[in-house]
Amino acid sequence: MSSRGVEFETWRIDFPRTASRAEIRQALTEHAEYGRWELWRVRRYLDGRCRVWLRRRRFRIAQPSLTLRLATR
Repeated sequence: MSSRGVEFETWRIDFPRTASRAEIRQALTEHAEYGRWELWRVRRYLDGRCRVWLRRRRFRIAQPSLTLRLATR
């Protein structure tokens, strides 16, 4: 997925209707703190289920060119 030249990876999490708000909040807080995920979209269904989409930037490390690697040897 690309938005204005920035690439994101997404992750969908489904919570059952038995999950409390506190449990959902705790799980999302942990993903945000340790996995650098941000909340993107939340969908609550009539039967009580909750579907959450998280996203984070995809960082790509540029590989040095072959000529640069050969010149430094």
